[in-house]
Amino acid sequence: MADLENAARAAIVNEEERVVQLGIATAMVAITVVMHLAGLALLVALLRGHRRRFGERFREWSQLAAILGAAFGLFALHTAEIWAYALLYARYAGLINFDDALYFSTATYTTLGTADLALPSAWRLVGAIESANGIILLGWSTAFFVSVINRIRLFEQEARGSG
Repeated sequence: MADLENAARAAIVNEEERVVQLGIATAMVAITVVMHLAGLALLVALLRGHRRRFGERFREWSQLAAILGAAFGLFALHTAEIWAYALLYARYAGLINFDDALYFSTATYTTLGTADLALPSAWRLVGAIESANGIILLGWSTAFFVSVINRIRLFEQEARGSG
């Protein structure tokens, strides 16, 4: 009878831990999605300003600068999102130091995974959801980057047609 009671208590604790993990993971997804949206909005504004500044002279070097700016901007954005998770892991999840937390977060966010570090069992669901979040945000960035390149090609075609 005592074993059954202990198993019931353990199930309740595990369920409570799972709810907490889901809450933390949901908050992190919301934070990183808002970060991503704000970052993409900033990149769009910068790219539009770049286009206006160069106008008809939006040629090869200017196009290259726009593509490089978008690529580095996206990389910076993902770096900030990875760091947000790393800060969470270093502060609350019991990873020994920030370097380990950053390494773990980078490997998790990119879905590479790591065999040499693991989160405590109370945090594993958060790590798994970081992977799903990373896939979605990386896909969003890919779509954005393809859109930027297509837009530049469109400007190039318009310039040829009017020139």
